Amino acid sequence: MEGAGELSAHRECGASMSSNMRVKGQDRDALLGVGLMMLVSAMMAMDSVIVRHLSANVHPFVMGFTRAGFGLIVVLPWILRRPGILKTHYRFRHFLRAGLKLAALIAFFFAFAAAPLADVTAIAFTSPIFVTIGAWLFLSEPPRALRVAAVLVGFAGVMIVLRPGQASGIPAGLLFALAGALLTALIQLILKRMSAHDSTETLVAWNLILTVPIALVPALFVWSTPAPAEMALLAFQGAMGALNMMLATKAFSLAEASLITPFDFLRLPFVALLGYLIFAQSVPVSTWIGGAVIFAASLLMARSARRRLIAQT
Repeated sequence: MEGAGELSAHRECGASMSSNMRVKGQDRDALLGVGLMMLVSAMMAMDSVIVRHLSANVHPFVMGFTRAGFGLIVVLPWILRRPGILKTHYRFRHFLRAGLKLAALIAFFFAFAAAPLADVTAIAFTSPIFVTIGAWLFLSEPPRALRVAAVLVGFAGVMIVLRPGQASGIPAGLLFALAGALLTALIQLILKRMSAHDSTETLVAWNLILTVPIALVPALFVWSTPAPAEMALLAFQGAMGALNMMLATKAFSLAEASLITPFDFLRLPFVALLGYLIFAQSVPVSTWIGGAVIFAASLLMARSARRRLIAQT
């Protein structure tokens, strides 16, 4: 009996140690996911600074083409090693998504060129709000009280940032930012259906492959060969964009979205700091308040989605 008791104790001890190791492994993954998301936020801030710096001499259409082209060069070895990821259940939708993604990117390029970087970044946080509205209208998702409240809060934040009552009106750059956020939301709605059958790797690969020829068409109408230093920055931007996409995907695979998403808000202070140091842009209090309100609305939506998933399990 004592031998059986000792064996049972050893088993319980082993199970406890295994459980503790599993928890520690999950904690390490979550910490790594958070770290990757912080890096993604910093890289996105750097991207906006590069766009602003190049906008005086490089047209946004050209930037759209070089970003896609250099990004494809970076991931091409990965695609060639795994040709199976190109198998897809969709064709036209990949083309449509690539065109919309390019349009959203160019809209934000125009916005960063014309408006304060922090204001554009704050408006970019509205995409989840538009996704929620689109899901109600096009995907027949029922509006829940918490999400309705989040949408109203989010639009209040938008009004704080846009300041529509000012004498000069709403700056054109911020209207481009709003268009970029709307297009990004539309892309997310398309992805909701596509991700049911195509893997994340397939979606990323086809997006880059198709964006290059699509982006070439408008770029040819305004083409002016960038200077060597500008081309180097464009190459860096394209490589960073591709890496950013991969890191964000990895971050969300390591930790829950509810843990990762709040760290995306670090984009605003990162952009504000870089904008001040490089372009001497100061950030008004209204942008900080509006950005925080918009992001709080996004977090409310994420919490609502998590509650629904928990209720379904």
